[in-house]
Amino acid sequence: MRRLFAFVATVVLVDTMFLAALVPLLPEYVDELGISKAAAGVLSAAYAAGTLLAALPTGWITARIGVRPTMLAGLSLLAISSLAFAFGDDIVVLDIARFVQGLGGACAWTAGLAWLIAGVPNDRRGELIGSALAAAVAGLLLGPVLGAIATVTGPELVFSAVAVIAVGLAVWALTVPADAPSPVQPLRAVLAGITHAPVLLAAWFVALPSVLAGALDVLAPLRLDELGATGIAVGAVFLVASAVEAVVSPIIGRFSDRRGRMVPIRAGLAASFAAALLIPLPAQIVPLAVGVLVVVIAMSLIWTPAMALLSEEAEAAGVDVAFGTALLSLAWAGGQVIGGSVLSGVADATSDAIAYAVIAAGFALTLTLLAMLRPRERVRQGAPSG
Repeated sequence: MRRLFAFVATVVLVDTMFLAALVPLLPEYVDELGISKAAAGVLSAAYAAGTLLAALPTGWITARIGVRPTMLAGLSLLAISSLAFAFGDDIVVLDIARFVQGLGGACAWTAGLAWLIAGVPNDRRGELIGSALAAAVAGLLLGPVLGAIATVTGPELVFSAVAVIAVGLAVWALTVPADAPSPVQPLRAVLAGITHAPVLLAAWFVALPSVLAGALDVLAPLRLDELGATGIAVGAVFLVASAVEAVVSPIIGRFSDRRGRMVPIRAGLAASFAAALLIPLPAQIVPLAVGVLVVVIAMSLIWTPAMALLSEEAEAAGVDVAFGTALLSLAWAGGQVIGGSVLSGVADATSDAIAYAVIAAGFALTLTLLAMLRPRERVRQGAPSG
């Protein structure tokens, strides 16, 4: 298990590293390519759009051919998209490269999490997912650093190195033991399971903070740039925020294993509601940087237990683990596309405050719904599972 976790964690780290490297580069692309805030949002959300499109198909592919071949396909797409992004000088090329990376990310995440979760008892699932998220956050830590370096050296060297690393991970994947693929579930059984009400609710808990994250990844760097922050400074802000998230995610996972998933989720919904309303207010770099940190912590309270809850509810509904992890990717990507593209367009047409207020309303409505459902709630929230 340790060897497997080390491999999957490294894959997740590299994938999210490439994903987050765009953050300090985004203001530079806006200036050099002359694109609008909405177009910058499309570039940022293109990765999630690829993941959204590929999420459920990769679940079927993983169940059909196994975790290793699916992982190798994902790493191949990561290598190709990294090279395209390294040498692309047109917004369409960059959008396509990010989209292809999202396709590869869907393969890598679905296969990797299915590889990990299979056979893990429920009372350790939150901790395991929290640790995997910590690896993802480590990638988010390194990503802005890489992006900041790319603002100085150019993207060619940095993203070519990512492609080389992806090839090395593909070689590593060939040495990691993997179980043979299980019989593929009938599509009717999968659809019945993933449309089960508790599964959909758990997926919503994953998607909602992803909407906020998608908007934050576009609007915060551009706002910091407007206030005079350099690319290095923007990278540093997200570096610190990601470092804090890497520390707290496993802790939140262990807490949810012991106290139930809904305790931190409720706290995170309330904290994210307040943070979404406050984040557009700062007019100086340091207060805005602190606001980014607060938003990231608030989202962490939801993400780790929500992902564990989703895997548990999908399993309880009879959904194969590959399709369960694919649904997780689908929920995350759907939220990222809405936040990074749609709500960035809203901010471009109106203001950042309006876009964040729409997101805050989503958190408020979810808290209201949970209060109404509480007497007959089906989702696991009381005693720890297992």
